[in-house]
Amino acid sequence: MKRTTLIILLVAIEVMFFGPASVAQQSHALELNVFAAASLTEALDAIAGLYTAQDQGVKISFNFAGSQQLAQQIGQGAPADLFVSANMHQMSEAAKSGRIDTSASRIFALNRLVVVYPKENGAGLLSLRDLTKDHIKIILADKAVPVGQYSLDVLEKCARSPEYGSLFRQDVIKKVVSYEENVRVVLSKIIMGEADAGIVYSSDISQNARHEVGTIEIPEKFNVVAAYPVAVVLDSKHREQAEKFMAFLLSDEGQTVLARFGFIPIRSKGPGR
Repeated sequence: MKRTTLIILLVAIEVMFFGPASVAQQSHALELNVFAAASLTEALDAIAGLYTAQDQGVKISFNFAGSQQLAQQIGQGAPADLFVSANMHQMSEAAKSGRIDTSASRIFALNRLVVVYPKENGAGLLSLRDLTKDHIKIILADKAVPVGQYSLDVLEKCARSPEYGSLFRQDVIKKVVSYEENVRVVLSKIIMGEADAGIVYSSDISQNARHEVGTIEIPEKFNVVAAYPVAVVLDSKHREQAEKFMAFLLSDEGQTVLARFGFIPIRSKGPGR
């Protein structure tokens, strides 16, 4: 009884100060479920804040995780309105369920990789070549995760170059002590000093993390460009609103926010581009 009385009192106070429209707006807001790659957490939170400030009848709820986990969840029928992946492969995996039309997906951002190490740099890492030093520990994302496969692609590129030698990839892999389920876990473990080095996206160290880790740039000829696609889930109950939010990601306003968080913005060039 007391709980009911308290709820009624709180609602009355809100109506008194903010008006009945505020209460109705909150209770009837359309909720958009967005499944998004973990590397986009801060950027999409900021973009959603801008979007909902313009359209207060929409609430955006995010499910952030590794793209491979999200694709699996969508394939199993989890309720979702938009899928934002860190690579096209996982978008295609989600499409196998019949819930995604890859031809209608749009690339809205790009990213690159960077080597990170704990701020104190106890291993004395100075260059990419130092990843083969004796007694160092490396953490990577699992190869099922987009950034994990991208990391292996970088190592393979190096191994095909005389600068690093054919054994470079193999020698680095020997130093890996764990493979993580998403890029944020890799970064967190490096910050905590659980390993000497890891490979993450450049965008992951564009904000607060820049003060907590050191970085080694990967030369452009050995780096990879990660492309982020977004697609509306075909059985979305709010398809029109999902398409509007997708368009907002591609708008000048959305692209500006992505650039602020370390992503490489991209202009809209049509489906699948």
